[in-house]
Amino acid sequence: MPRAEIILGDDGIARCGWGAGDAEYRRYHDEEWGTPQRDRQRLFEKVCLEGFQAGLSWITILRRRPAFREVFHDFDPERVAAMTDTDIQRLLGDERIIRHRGKIEATIQNARATLELDTPLDELLWSFAPPARATNPASFAEVPAVTPESTAMSKELRRRGYRFVGPTTMYALMQATGMVDDHLAGCFRASR
Repeated sequence: MPRAEIILGDDGIARCGWGAGDAEYRRYHDEEWGTPQRDRQRLFEKVCLEGFQAGLSWITILRRRPAFREVFHDFDPERVAAMTDTDIQRLLGDERIIRHRGKIEATIQNARATLELDTPLDELLWSFAPPARATNPASFAEVPAVTPESTAMSKELRRRGYRFVGPTTMYALMQATGMVDDHLAGCFRASR
């Protein structure tokens, strides 16, 4: 069944259809998704969690985010970069997170890459933000999965040693961190 584009919630507020049902999705939609984020630690967290999400639903990651924050030291790049093989083995046994060796190792590698940057992470990521659209998309069909900007961001991050940062994953990052506003026209969060 096709999902509704805009849903009027029981609180009388019109939201993007994906953010209107599940209570955690609703909170995430209303308070986080599409809000400009420039904090280094929160951006690093988004890079990592978007990588963990690859192949899974975002709600799976969102529900496990408190555990991810706990085991990855609230995504403090310095502390994550210092994690060892012993930490990896411990995390592979932790049922509260996604136990994927490649994604766990990528998170540690991405922390190390973040520490090696010659420019602040927020400046690097936001340098790929496209110009704002004149209007918000009218339907989900108008929302791309990949853009030239997300492809360029992916290539640059890979060049700098990041992993699990494909173009689709980086477009999801752009949406989540407010680099693009993909709230549908009619949603109370849409900016245009």
